[in-house]
Amino acid sequence: MFAAGALALLVTLALAITRAIAGPTVFDRVLAGNSVGTVAMLLLAVIGFLTSRPEFLDLALIYGLLNALGTIAVLKFFRVGDLGDPGQEDA
Repeated sequence: MFAAGALALLVTLALAITRAIAGPTVFDRVLAGNSVGTVAMLLLAVIGFLTSRPEFLDLALIYGLLNALGTIAVLKFFRVGDLGDPGQEDA
């Protein structure tokens, strides 16, 4: 049953990668990239369950957090043009 779930996740991953490559706008591509990260996280958790390695779940959670932060950073960069205010420079 879990092997069928892993196969379904691989098909979903292939479709998300196709959308990330052929997305019409930058925001569609970023959303598809976020979906790729989410599906990869789920696939990592399922593979960890299938191989009886519970530490894979920890890796999947860390990967999910990094995926969310990376997506927010990329979206902010494309919307604002930079990732932060460097502050006042002394003249």
